Amino acid sequence: MELAELVDPSQAAVVVSEMQRGVVGDLASPATRELGDAVRAAGLIGQLATLTAAARRAGVPVVHATLQFRPRHVGTRINTPLMAVTLGRDPGYLRAGSPAAEIVPELAPGPDDVVHARHHGMSAFAGTDFDMVLRSLDVRTLVIGGVSLNEAVLGMAVEAVNLGYRVAVVRDAVLGLPLSFAQDLLRYAIALLGATPTVAEVAALWTKDSA
Repeated sequence: MELAELVDPSQAAVVVSEMQRGVVGDLASPATRELGDAVRAAGLIGQLATLTAAARRAGVPVVHATLQFRPRHVGTRINTPLMAVTLGRDPGYLRAGSPAAEIVPELAPGPDDVVHARHHGMSAFAGTDFDMVLRSLDVRTLVIGGVSLNEAVLGMAVEAVNLGYRVAVVRDAVLGLPLSFAQDLLRYAIALLGATPTVAEVAALWTKDSA
């Protein structure tokens, strides 16, 4: 399938994964601080700002997939080393409604954006109504950016394909660590699930469509 058809504004949505102050921003936890530093070094926030701005101009929905925890971690199972480290060090980590759970200000949601929170697991789909949200918007293709390629982005892409969606993971708008591993994931895993275009390629198509 040609990229233009894949990301057609009538059937696509941009999904921005976990670009939150407590994950990659000014309130990042010690467990994710290295990731936040890499995000800044790569200019990832600027790339995502370009992508989301192009999406809004073309009428493409923008969905922010966030991770937030309820008080006393109700609904959260601490069953992975990552969760044990982050919540073990700071029981209030990413508490729903806290500044740390907010999206980084440079990517602040627009008035028509959707902010979708999950409370457990490694994918926006797991145990949530994310699938229904996308279907209510008549979405067929997820144009994915954000962090981290290691878990959340990869998990979202796999589950999206399992549910019948197509995916385009924007290769210069996602990041994982180490960087060499992230490139291998894009080449050997993500590329087998869908397209891996650049921000410029997608934005050019949407700019043309909205002209």
